[in-house]
Amino acid sequence: MERRALLKVIGAAAVTGGLASPLAAETAQPAATPTTLGAYAMPWDPADPALPGRQNIVPVPEDYFVPGRFAGKTTLVTGCARGMGRLAAIRLAREGANVVGVDWIADEGQAVIDAIRSEGGKAVFVPGDISETAVCDAMVRAAVEHFGGLDCALNNAGVMDAIFPGDPIDYASQKDLVMARIDEATDDYWDVVMRVNATGTFRSLRAELRQMLAQGRGGSIVNVASVAGLRGFGGTPSYVASKHAVNGLTKNAAIDYAPYGIRVNSVCMGTTITPMYERAFDLLRQRAESGFHDSGLGMMKISSLIEASQQPRRGSTAAEQVAVMLFLLSPEASNLTGANYATDGGFTTY
Repeated sequence: MERRALLKVIGAAAVTGGLASPLAAETAQPAATPTTLGAYAMPWDPADPALPGRQNIVPVPEDYFVPGRFAGKTTLVTGCARGMGRLAAIRLAREGANVVGVDWIADEGQAVIDAIRSEGGKAVFVPGDISETAVCDAMVRAAVEHFGGLDCALNNAGVMDAIFPGDPIDYASQKDLVMARIDEATDDYWDVVMRVNATGTFRSLRAELRQMLAQGRGGSIVNVASVAGLRGFGGTPSYVASKHAVNGLTKNAAIDYAPYGIRVNSVCMGTTITPMYERAFDLLRQRAESGFHDSGLGMMKISSLIEASQQPRRGSTAAEQVAVMLFLLSPEASNLTGANYATDGGFTTY
């Protein structure tokens, strides 16, 4: 099912033009073919290739890197098996970092580390769930034992639902583990998402900060949140709450550890084309096909500026997100701490 057709099925009337503003209705020109940008009718399509002067924003290439930027630095990357974590680990190694990768999908995580080593990079893999204190302590210990310390950390691991990411999606048997409104959400859904996203980030930060304090040479940390940590999104209470928690932890840590030369920031992406995104889309498709319907309010706005104006329409790429993450980790961002950066293609602008 095509994505916009799916959104119509699950009640996203805004996408199909069902929520035009009164002003737009009064001023619409009969000869125009209205489209939608969020909930508001527009007399033209901003992604129309015939629009005068229209230019696409070209994504940063996936294989782009800055040689030597992290030379001699040791960096932790949680959630390294797929998507942004995978690309970040590989790019960090290409930029000279020693990489400690962490993931609970052990075979895929190890494959990323093997790929780094095959290029001549230095990397080690720690399997496990970052919501467990023992795993967080082990990943920092690995950084110290293999590379002599810890300079940077990218806390990227996270989930949208309570289904193990290594398992296939089967909504009929897993519906108690997926996102739902508060009155319909189960304890299992709430507990797992909060445990991984909020508690996991806390325990990762705690282990990393203890080591950085002991070393006495500062450091930089980037936590991966979401626009869901800046806004509300219907039908995803645990994800929204947990990502708000990540942003709160970021600000709290930045305040407490600035005197020790440790910078802490977060990135809040919108739609980013990764395996997690494709998996979430598959879950929504199966949920819609099962007959599930909601109010439609959860999806009133789905487009960022880039999604609405590019031809073909596109979300952010993993490489675009990783470019910001690595900049914030690097010495180039020496004046930046305590901020929740909306790396969302303009989603939160309007």
